[in-house]
Amino acid sequence: MADSAFFCLLTHEGILAVRGPDAGKFLQGQITCNINYLGTSGSSLGARCTPKGRMLSSFRIVSVADGFLLAMSQELLAPQLAELQKYAAFSKAKLSDESVAWVRFGLSGADAALQAMGIALASEPDSVTSMDSLLAIRLSDGRAELWAPVDQAEPLRARLSEQLREASLNEWVLAQIRAGVGQVTGTTRELFIPQMINLQAVGGVSFKKGCYTGQEIVARMQYLGKLKRRLYRLHIASEQQPAPGAELFSPVHRSAVGEVVLAATSDDGVELLAVLQEDAALDGHIHLGSLEGLPLDLLDLPYELDSNREIQR
Repeated sequence: MADSAFFCLLTHEGILAVRGPDAGKFLQGQITCNINYLGTSGSSLGARCTPKGRMLSSFRIVSVADGFLLAMSQELLAPQLAELQKYAAFSKAKLSDESVAWVRFGLSGADAALQAMGIALASEPDSVTSMDSLLAIRLSDGRAELWAPVDQAEPLRARLSEQLREASLNEWVLAQIRAGVGQVTGTTRELFIPQMINLQAVGGVSFKKGCYTGQEIVARMQYLGKLKRRLYRLHIASEQQPAPGAELFSPVHRSAVGEVVLAATSDDGVELLAVLQEDAALDGHIHLGSLEGLPLDLLDLPYELDSNREIQR
């Protein structure tokens, strides 16, 4: 389903803008990724955490001429904006919700379509190509995102439709699940530290950038801790998608051993990402909702966890 070329509207996320002379300095003390790595042609996954290292949001961040744009789950945007504004009061940084000002398209197998529009997007993950007011962003699995001012929504949609099939958002989320990229939603806010959703494995955590809220806990887990819960990809033979935060069970423990992060319908059921306790994953007998619930099968992720490589960022 998610293997063919397509485009779709990314309506599930909003845009938080941080603009002004101090935008980079302000964000550097708030988020897990390193602003200094972005330059003018880069993007990154990232997260904002509580002092205890629990993720309040996850996002993709892109630099623009006068600041930064962060795409995150729509339901997290308002609380994140309200919280960040408290810290920005004495900084030359202005925060706002720019969701209605932008349209975002998810693209799969669409390099030829981008080239037809005059956009030559590099193959390196997280690279960004700007053309006029458009931003094209390469993702880790080869997909791309196209961000544009909202007044260009219909013309761009028409041009993309000439070369690509328009797909449902489900197909985009399914591709994200297969890429092993977790995401925080309203129901999973403050449930996970970044390593639990493998954020450090997909470039969303820098261990060299210095202090940010929650940094001590995140760094301690990477250097000294033994992570007992992390992200896995699974399949369930069902037509109904479990919601983010739905609990998973195993006979290894009497209580829940994990929570669903994202889920999407596939050709033969539902694929999902979930944070699981390692011993339960090793046992392999995972069930949805209760020990008597539907069984889930473990699937491979497209990357390996390598702590030595991860701490080089």
